[in-house]
Amino acid sequence: MASLLSEFPPIRTETWEKAIRDDLKGADYADKLIWRSPEGIDVKPYYRAEDLAGLEFVNTAPGEFPYVRGTRGSGGWRIREEIDIVDAEEANSAARCAAAAGAEEIAFTRAVVANASDLGILVANLGEIPLRFEDASATTVRLVLERMTVRQSGTMRSTDRDWRADPAFSADAISKAPTGFVPFTIRAEEFQEESASAVEEVGYALAAGVDFLAEMQQRGVSIDRAADSIIFSFAMGPEYFMQIAKLRAFRMAWAQVVRTFGGSRDHAKAQIYARSAQWDRTIYDPQVNILRATTEAMSAVLGGADSVCVAPFDGCYRQANESSRRLARNTQIILKQEAELARVADPGGGSYYLEALTDSIARKAWKLLQDVEASGVDGKAADSIAKTLAVRKTAQDKAVVNRHRVLTGTNRFADPKERALDRIDYPFTNDTSRAAAPFEELRLRTESWIAKTGQGPRIVLAEIGDPKMRAARSNFVADFLACAGLVTEIRQFGAAAQIGAAEADLIVVCSSDPEYVAIATEMLAEMRSRGSEVPVLIAGNPESSEQLRAAGITDFIHLRSNPIELLTRLQKILGIGK
Repeated sequence: MASLLSEFPPIRTETWEKAIRDDLKGADYADKLIWRSPEGIDVKPYYRAEDLAGLEFVNTAPGEFPYVRGTRGSGGWRIREEIDIVDAEEANSAARCAAAAGAEEIAFTRAVVANASDLGILVANLGEIPLRFEDASATTVRLVLERMTVRQSGTMRSTDRDWRADPAFSADAISKAPTGFVPFTIRAEEFQEESASAVEEVGYALAAGVDFLAEMQQRGVSIDRAADSIIFSFAMGPEYFMQIAKLRAFRMAWAQVVRTFGGSRDHAKAQIYARSAQWDRTIYDPQVNILRATTEAMSAVLGGADSVCVAPFDGCYRQANESSRRLARNTQIILKQEAELARVADPGGGSYYLEALTDSIARKAWKLLQDVEASGVDGKAADSIAKTLAVRKTAQDKAVVNRHRVLTGTNRFADPKERALDRIDYPFTNDTSRAAAPFEELRLRTESWIAKTGQGPRIVLAEIGDPKMRAARSNFVADFLACAGLVTEIRQFGAAAQIGAAEADLIVVCSSDPEYVAIATEMLAEMRSRGSEVPVLIAGNPESSEQLRAAGITDFIHLRSNPIELLTRLQKILGIGK
């Protein structure tokens, strides 16, 4: 081994940087190679050991304070399955089936628990499996507490009760809570669903946790006991490494928060629940949701979440069925049993990039926490958070609409022949928080019109002239129109007059900018001679656009086109939706 390594002598960073700059041939280094993330972090093209200089946490082991590498000395997580059933007996039956099929934790999301009998029916024959009660009322918390106190089993039970609903009740519940009962949850996932950056998710979750500890301390609850009584629930987005680092950074920062309040190290371990995000789920090409959930689950696992839930791929447009629930469950089983992601704790530990990213998020989130705390009077902090999230949401929606942020199968790479009307339940599609909603509205309108009329519009993408430009532009336009469920036919023409004679409901001419005026003049003359009023668009945004409009060109499709606005106009031109 020593002989092999000797063939690769150490290379100084300056040498690497010179080689990179030489390859750039004068291009700006930062513009080409530095990713400026929404978190305000400049992500470099590569990292080295020197980037970790001074980061003390990299020398800690999993299970050691400040828990950046996890709260346990070994790998593993609990596979959580959500049971979305109201009736207690039916919910219990579904939970037992899920547990038998591999679920390691059950979350009852809608089960009604009005009395001890309801609770007994709900948890019957579930043994020692951890249980979670969501949408929990004070009555539910009290009933679970009483049952655990009597039975003293120590089996983990938790609820998503918001402690702020009744701080006095919360303090009392904590003082009476037996071992294994975690009655309250800080729902940090709401920040992810509202488009917050990783730094903002961590910072705002920390601020919420600080408020909780401060309030409980004022009410006579010890910090250690309060810290053990709260769970942080995060949603995992698609930014793979950023999401991994997010959970690592949060654990480290939360440990410091607890210590700052006087809590002990053993009680500074953040309990983290994670689930796949909802905002990026799509109705069309829904199997892609399985792939999205897989990377998000991996981020949660590698980030060290204690419990992970993968939502069924079809949950955004109908009540999930047994098949989709099984797929969601098996996603995690494969990650655990076949991919063996549970074999070691913090498998990303030591990665120069991941450790540097973790540190950057933690530092920026801590600064954000301080800013929130400084403005936390008269509701100013809440207003500031709401305004920030509104700005983030607007920016993310704009990025999706402009197709800069890709939703595969929806705003890029869509299959215009796919049909969804026969499988969706409309109450589920009213969730406008999903980024795909504007495109799905277009698609459903087209699909409904085709179902009504029996056929779709004939759209010809007319390739003519420069071979390279015409092919690139026809492919771009086909992908663009597919976002509205519009099927296109690419045809090559040797003369512009042939395009004018084409049978179509809509024609898009695909050529190079210098050729468009001559092509349009000849083509439109032929169309006028035939009495044709077929609308004609141009692929691209040539300098001659005003001249072309004056000649009779209807519109232009190009990179800066607003897809929602232009596709809506085209649907009206084609009579779709009437």
